[in-house]
Amino acid sequence: MIEGLYEAHLPVSDLENSIAFYSRLGLKLAWRSNDTVFFWIEEGKSWLGLWEGESYKTEYHPSLRHIAFRVSYENLKNSIAWLQSIGVEPVPFGTRKSIQPFIRPNQGNASVYFEDPDGNSLELMCFIEVPHELKEDTEKRSFAEWEVITTRNKNLP
Repeated sequence: MIEGLYEAHLPVSDLENSIAFYSRLGLKLAWRSNDTVFFWIEEGKSWLGLWEGESYKTEYHPSLRHIAFRVSYENLKNSIAWLQSIGVEPVPFGTRKSIQPFIRPNQGNASVYFEDPDGNSLELMCFIEVPHELKEDTEKRSFAEWEVITTRNKNLP
């Protein structure tokens, strides 16, 4: 099931300063929001997430206890059954109620979450191809909904 590392995270005090630093290291910018940026470690396979916050050194930050493993799209579709078969219960992400894998079109990925015995946040993730016209879609989509949208999109003239 697990094919490699998908992402690692670090908290940073100044996002612009960190962007300049990691760019000088030769990492390519992959995705950005107001307080978060992702750099490719190995393009199309793994990336580094940097999270800006004022209390990054003194308080708990989720990026300090999170890792994502790279899996295939098909394996992610079947991840709930696989996790449960090995005695691991998936957990909802953020404010979501569902434990089902979901698609983030604007980030070009999909994931499902679970925890290790110490409560560390773990994730199974895969990259997805996103049609150009859907790259700004910030809604988290179920696999079923995503497949209907992308199938319909492919059939448009």
